[in-house]
Amino acid sequence: MAIMLARHGYQVEVYERFKDPRVEDAEAGRSINLALAARGLNGLRQVGIDALVQPLLVPMRGRMVHHADGRTEFLSYGQQDEEIYSVTRLGLNQILLGAADGLDNLNLNFEQNAIGYDAPDRTVHIRDERDGSLYQVDADPLFAADGAGSRIRRSFDGTGTFGGVENLLPHGYKELAIPAGPDGQFQLEPHALHIWPRGGFMLIALPNPGGDFTLTLFLPNTGDNSFARLSDEPSVIAFFEQHFADAAPLIPNLVGDLLDHPLGVLGTVRCRHWHDRGNVLLLGDAAHAIVPFHGQGMNLAFEDCVLLDHIVTELGSDWANVFARFEAEQLANANAIADMALDNYVEMRDTVRDPKFALRKELAFELERRLPEHFIPRYSMVMFHADIPYLTAQQRGEIQKTLLEEFTANAATLADVEIDAAASAAMRRLPPIDAVRNDLSARRA
Repeated sequence: MAIMLARHGYQVEVYERFKDPRVEDAEAGRSINLALAARGLNGLRQVGIDALVQPLLVPMRGRMVHHADGRTEFLSYGQQDEEIYSVTRLGLNQILLGAADGLDNLNLNFEQNAIGYDAPDRTVHIRDERDGSLYQVDADPLFAADGAGSRIRRSFDGTGTFGGVENLLPHGYKELAIPAGPDGQFQLEPHALHIWPRGGFMLIALPNPGGDFTLTLFLPNTGDNSFARLSDEPSVIAFFEQHFADAAPLIPNLVGDLLDHPLGVLGTVRCRHWHDRGNVLLLGDAAHAIVPFHGQGMNLAFEDCVLLDHIVTELGSDWANVFARFEAEQLANANAIADMALDNYVEMRDTVRDPKFALRKELAFELERRLPEHFIPRYSMVMFHADIPYLTAQQRGEIQKTLLEEFTANAATLADVEIDAAASAAMRRLPPIDAVRNDLSARRA
């Protein structure tokens, strides 16, 4: 967003509490991998750095499901040419910061922590993390992209301005790693997101360009099969031997990493409003943090930037109207993907184990091939179609879910499905998708 604003001619000051990741390592314990999809790629394309990011991307064409009985099953994400990409947080940040550094009217201020905001004076309170000194900065306006625990958003608590609500899941996560093999080769299929679904919990693995995989264990915080029970070496080894027997031998530092790595928090932030007149606008996780199970947190944030850039192009520095228009366009979409991300957690850890899950996906792909103007699977609308709003994907997805369940209820294979009848039902129940695309293009042109 800073790059986009600077290119509009504004003088932009960025205050970042961490050290410059181009000079020092990223914060330990943060999610190492990100899933980049169409909306995120669109944002990178808008600032002209998509080609620089390309070498960092590892294509993922579907989920490789590791069942409890040792079987593996590959489930495509979309049609043959549709894929998402694993990208490292550090590499992407380094490229973005390099692009920002090249702009004369954009200054990057590292180790400067925004600890509060005074609404009447429109000033941000900053702490210099290098020496602990405090100072104030005039912000007119302020773009608050300070994360799910936003100090700026919390500065308004009790005022009703943002009405932010933070809902934490009773689950957390820890990062692990599978190194590359002896000759640098991948030890698992590289072009897939690997998932070990176990009902109330799961393990996932994303590939990295160097041949290694980043693993994330998602688990309840307390109770049976929880992080609270993984307190020593015997409990960790027994848990992985029972639930992830094929993955455990590939993780050389399993016990140490699981016991030593910080426990990540999972939660959703929803706000009644994202702006305070023309003074402050919340962006990204500060406005709408979501759980990571649809791989859309970063993609949604980049979509924020693209939309806001379009609005600034149209309205200029009429910030009150810019912010109000942005909220009116995007808030319902953010709520929709927040809901879908929570739905996807259940799907990833549980529903993929249902034999009918693969059949419903197979039918969805067949309907998409036959009726691309009417039927696009919900996952595909979210991941591969940046011109379809999240809210539309959610609404059409509910209709499609009912239709797929209806026509696979008494079928064991796709040959058992009355596909012609399913296609006719899809045409009746779902209006052409181009009407949505055209409307979106008109509003964002």
